[in-house]
Amino acid sequence: MEIGPTSYLRVDGASIVDGSGTPVRLQGHCLGGWMNMENFITGYPASETLLRRALLKAMGPEAYEAFFDQFLADFFSEPDAAYLADLGTNAMRIPINYRHFESDEQPKVLIEAGLKQLDRAVDTLAGHGIYSIIDLHAVPGFQNHHWHSDNPTHWPLFWEYADFKARASWLWDVLADHYKGNGWIAGFNLLNEPADEEGDRLIAWYSETARRVRDIDPDRMLFLDGNKYSTDFSMFTEPLPNTVYTAHDYVMAGLDPHGHYPGKLDGRYPGSAKGDVNNKDTIHEQFLRRTAFMRDLGLPIWIGEFGPLYNGTPQQAEERYQLLEDQLDIYRDYQASWALWLYKDIGLQGVVFAATDSPYVVLLKDFLAKKERLGADSWGGTDEHIRDVVDPLESLLGREFPTFNPYPWGAQKWAARLLRHILISEALIPEFAERFRGVSPTEARELAASFRWESCTRRTGLEETLRLELAKG
Repeated sequence: MEIGPTSYLRVDGASIVDGSGTPVRLQGHCLGGWMNMENFITGYPASETLLRRALLKAMGPEAYEAFFDQFLADFFSEPDAAYLADLGTNAMRIPINYRHFESDEQPKVLIEAGLKQLDRAVDTLAGHGIYSIIDLHAVPGFQNHHWHSDNPTHWPLFWEYADFKARASWLWDVLADHYKGNGWIAGFNLLNEPADEEGDRLIAWYSETARRVRDIDPDRMLFLDGNKYSTDFSMFTEPLPNTVYTAHDYVMAGLDPHGHYPGKLDGRYPGSAKGDVNNKDTIHEQFLRRTAFMRDLGLPIWIGEFGPLYNGTPQQAEERYQLLEDQLDIYRDYQASWALWLYKDIGLQGVVFAATDSPYVVLLKDFLAKKERLGADSWGGTDEHIRDVVDPLESLLGREFPTFNPYPWGAQKWAARLLRHILISEALIPEFAERFRGVSPTEARELAASFRWESCTRRTGLEETLRLELAKG
């Protein structure tokens, strides 16, 4: 592993600065879908663990290992880093899943291969002058209710069991020791989008884990997400030293895949319906709400995730670029650092994506259409084609349980998670895996190579929006 600059980035008042005291505004992407896979990024249903289990059964161990070895090698490599540097990027947030570093069968026994993969990304980025923020995106027991913490259920059990919390802290011990002295690590993002209904358990875990990291590496900068999926800082009080608090800033007008919200807004940006509030003023107000803790205490602001979807019409894509430009304007006004979600996928949100004629996308074409029709993905999916099932369920809940309001987003989202994102998604897993049955190791590598940078398509409108913004510094 190459060692980076001898000086670390650190917090100085409301700024992040380098060793000479010069402010550094971190601007870049999130490498979602690589060391923590997500269903909408690469097209599978449900959670990564269920996907891997099904593929191993369908492909057999040799082809399975060939696919994932090639996938990890090609999803992010030297040409990706060179491209990002050419755009003007200076930071990459790297989501990781604990399963690359330990197993549930052998907890707290380090898997060296995971560390080598992470080293490769950090060193490759450093070679192009790009900082890394290591983001623990999935922990034992699951810190939130969703697929992106590799949760096959709808319960964040991380908060209920001391062993889960201890294992996550142990992993940060390992990473702190391993990367001690490497200044190309901008910092450690201790936990992605926590959802602790009580709140005090999150604060306690943050405090203990920060103490352990600083016992090993006293000067390492930390990044702490707010509660309720990094939107709620109400339980935070005195800030920890040398710590950046991070908000996630998704705007609803940029997320509906077909540009409409039945019975609500029309989904256009800026809004065109009477009473529609999709405009720069309202996204500014959301930013101010979500960053009040940082601004009130004079701390740096980092937007750890944000970004619209691009799977609508060409006109809608142009509107989404305008939304993105407006967000970036706001962040620049407040000198907020940011990490855009997402760098690479199969076409929903990434600045580059696997080509429509690539072996992987061709193999899954009809399956992806079915998954979209059934609304199996929480991110980018819609229930418009299964309202005959959803309407009676929502009516039942409203009629029989009018006060049912589960944390964090209420009954409607709770029902969607159970019906679409668990039941329907799990039913789709065998069908997805069957596409890979009989694939040879050579064919498996060819499928995974669909994510190689040279084989991907660049989203030119998004690329130019980012290039222009990054040129402003």
